[in-house]
Amino acid sequence: MSLLTLITQGGLISQGVVVLLLAMSVASWVVIFWKGWLLRRALGDVARSTAAFWQSPSVESAREKVAAFDREALVLPLIAATRITGEGTLALAGDRAQQLTRMLRDALHAVLQKLQFGQVLLATVGSTAPFVGLLGTVWGIYHALTGMATSGQVTIDQVSGPVGEALIMTAAGLVVAIPAVLAYNVFGRTIGRIEADLEGFARDLRELLAHQG
Repeated sequence: MSLLTLITQGGLISQGVVVLLLAMSVASWVVIFWKGWLLRRALGDVARSTAAFWQSPSVESAREKVAAFDREALVLPLIAATRITGEGTLALAGDRAQQLTRMLRDALHAVLQKLQFGQVLLATVGSTAPFVGLLGTVWGIYHALTGMATSGQVTIDQVSGPVGEALIMTAAGLVVAIPAVLAYNVFGRTIGRIEADLEGFARDLRELLAHQG
């Protein structure tokens, strides 16, 4: 009995497990490649953008310089948040420092959500794929043993083949989960570095503009 035969004869559950693991693997690898590319660009862009900002003579000229470096739009939203508008609203109820704190905080949260996108999927795949594979193994073993029981006399050779093939489902679950877990940890560390840089820039930007008219 081959693994393909085991899957096709295992019914909808075995087939569903294989399809689900395949979908998890494809989704996680798409996120891994896309997010790896994005974070690599973002890490360098944030450093260059903040350096260009502090080397500019004014906020307006800094905005133009930063636009040339900030390809993922991570720093520009923070600079744009310093333009406080909305006359006659509660947004202008406090002093300028409070207004800047609120606007920069909201802009920073929006930027960080962009950086965190895909992390939930990687965490979900990493934590659930082994159990999905285990479900396929348990069902494959059960289905194989019940089929053998109805065929009459069973030898160890007849049992070891199908059971061993069913265990491949568990290995498949681990193969899907391990890259997702590794990528989640590596990306989390990179996101933490970018987040620290952006938080520091937002704090310095607030201090710079808090007492300006």
